[in-house]
Amino acid sequence: MPHNRGMDVLFEASGLRKRYGDATVVDGVSFAIAPGECLGIIGPNGAGKTTTLRMCLGLTTPDDGAIHYQPPGGGPVLHMPQDALAIKAQIGVVTQFDSLDPDFSCEENLRVFGRYFGLGHHTMDERAPRLLEFAALTHKAQAKPGELSGGMRRRLSLARALVNAPRLLLLDEPTTGLDPQARHLMWERLQQLLQAGTSILLTTHFMDEAERLCTRLLVLDQGRTIAQGAPRALIAEHLEPDVVEVYGAGALALAQEPALLALAARTEVSGDTVFFYTRAAHPLLDALLQRPHLRTLHRPANLEDLFLKLTGRQIREGG
Repeated sequence: MPHNRGMDVLFEASGLRKRYGDATVVDGVSFAIAPGECLGIIGPNGAGKTTTLRMCLGLTTPDDGAIHYQPPGGGPVLHMPQDALAIKAQIGVVTQFDSLDPDFSCEENLRVFGRYFGLGHHTMDERAPRLLEFAALTHKAQAKPGELSGGMRRRLSLARALVNAPRLLLLDEPTTGLDPQARHLMWERLQQLLQAGTSILLTTHFMDEAERLCTRLLVLDQGRTIAQGAPRALIAEHLEPDVVEVYGAGALALAQEPALLALAARTEVSGDTVFFYTRAAHPLLDALLQRPHLRTLHRPANLEDLFLKLTGRQIREGG
């Protein structure tokens, strides 16, 4: 996707391809990120999300394509891989699995990481307490990572990624494994960063996370881009507005009843649930009132419906 004309671009990837043997795991993926924007990459396991992120970080060399970073305020455009060190100096990274040093306290993890960017003691004297406060970890400054909950460790990883005051954050499934409270606190912190003008490139399996945080989405499947756009615009483009879920004893038989099928634009079956996608749910709901033994749920179409329509309901194994 070439960037939108007139849109300021901080980071751009064009035509990325990566092959391992006979398998093409990323096939012509392109995107651009504007300052203060969150671009989400979603897709099933094996879609190429993490490989795409690794190419953006210079950890994996693309077989084809180009990656550019435009420093804010002008200056020469930086290119991956020849300017990899200069680009990495201006971005922050939170990987799926934390790489915190277990022998250092929270504050020491920040200070040691600051040295990689040439940040002196005076700078870190000011920056470390501010980052701990941002991560809601001031009271844990002297605790070691092993003494923290999963949510605390993820917030410490985020704080560490901010040590160099990056304009772009790359986050690979940043809330995987967190309970709802920890996830919501992480979302709150990421929203604060977006409001302050930080750009985010995010991969996630949580559709509510993608809809809450992302300005735009890139949907990958089998290494290719199959859809892109703003979350609500994608939902409106690809889905009927109303969904009626029906489950319980005998629910699956509904998918064979012509009278009910005629009341929906599209019907899907998953497990013991029938999903009716419709532009007007009330006739279908009225018909289902005659079957009180069934349980029904009427809701608006959401990003998970979009994901499942575009990529299928079958389980994908692998990373």
